[in-house]
Amino acid sequence: MKDFVNVMKALSDPNRVRIVKMLQHKTLCVCEIQAILQIAQPSVSKHLKILENTGLVESKKDGLWVNYNLTDGRASPYVASILGNLRHWLEDDPGLTENIKKLPVVRREEICKK
Repeated sequence: MKDFVNVMKALSDPNRVRIVKMLQHKTLCVCEIQAILQIAQPSVSKHLKILENTGLVESKKDGLWVNYNLTDGRASPYVASILGNLRHWLEDDPGLTENIKKLPVVRREEICKK
């Protein structure tokens, strides 16, 4: 039951749900997520750590960047089920729709050179 509760807790924050929904469309780094959600970098990092600890998200270092993407859900049946269902949930949420629209134009190279 502990794993189930941890996954549910990880998705109990709206910003973490937004991050998961964005990662369904594109691999992102912290600065890209920060730019889209307009929240502080430490907050983004904290949210990603929680998502990573539950097995929803994984990270991979690529030079200067740390790329975040969704896992395949193999580590937990709860993660697999939630990620599968989240693909279809909240598609009509206006806030999420706005976040998703920003994905094609957000560029880490432009954000991080400031």
